[in-house]
Amino acid sequence: MTSLRLRLHFLLVACLLLLTGLGQSWGQTKPTTLRNGATTLLTSDSVQLFVQVAGKGTPCVFVHGGPGAGSYSFEKLGGNRLEDGLQMIYLDQRGSGRSSSSPRKDYAMARVVQDLEELRQHLGLQKWVVMAHSFGGTIATAYAAKYPERVQGLVLVNSVLNPLAGLDAMLQYGTSLLPTAEQPNPSIPMMQRFGMVMGALQQKKLAYQLQYSTDSLAARTSRVTRAVPTNQDFATQVFSGRLPDYGQDYAPATAKLSMPALIILGQDDRTTGTTPQSFRFRKQQVVTLPGKHYSFLEQPTQFRQAVVSFVQKLPR
Repeated sequence: MTSLRLRLHFLLVACLLLLTGLGQSWGQTKPTTLRNGATTLLTSDSVQLFVQVAGKGTPCVFVHGGPGAGSYSFEKLGGNRLEDGLQMIYLDQRGSGRSSSSPRKDYAMARVVQDLEELRQHLGLQKWVVMAHSFGGTIATAYAAKYPERVQGLVLVNSVLNPLAGLDAMLQYGTSLLPTAEQPNPSIPMMQRFGMVMGALQQKKLAYQLQYSTDSLAARTSRVTRAVPTNQDFATQVFSGRLPDYGQDYAPATAKLSMPALIILGQDDRTTGTTPQSFRFRKQQVVTLPGKHYSFLEQPTQFRQAVVSFVQKLPR
């Protein structure tokens, strides 16, 4: 009788271990399958965000710049070249692109970072690659600093780490494109000078030279951008000066982050306020490509090769 009880006991334990093992295999080792297509995320503070999922492979969320530019132009001009190996998650940030505005005008960095984390949870992902362009570099770095365990790898493309330094760099470069006689007096406040310089460059049809090597690339981007509605609320709030955390320098934060990081720079990009030395990730690779601020558009083959090579080497 005792022997029978022992056998039954061991049989029960074995069944429990088997069931537990099956549960772990299904819930932890099987990769999450995301459905491609457009969807929305309702955030915890009731803002509806637009999300487009496309491709197959390692999940990668794209953090667009602007501020407020939306993700559509990158999807069509750069991200689509990565979709054979990455499952791209294109998010329009609150108050940007095809997403809704925040009724309470909450566009603080902490809130935008929380939106990213809520999206990850909503999609059921344990980790993802975080890719950012331009101003999005500040948001991606802030997210990686708060949720390092959720970032499989970080890809920063022509990224800004210090928005004020980026604005100053763009102002200086834009001023240099104007004839000396038409350059505004340096004693004029920065934002006023910035408006004057941008207006003069537009009038002279030189604005494209700020961030593009040719006017045809600028025109192509403009055509794509105009294909979808755009929400400018986020941009308006940032440029109003009422969001001081977007004046923070995130370069020091990079030195504390240990996830693999790929930094892609434009050789002639003079609008980000960063240099190769600005990035101090513990495990980083810096790739400098010919061109200006849109490396994925100006050097599509080299851009794709750099990203694919980086992702293939990421720890799983």
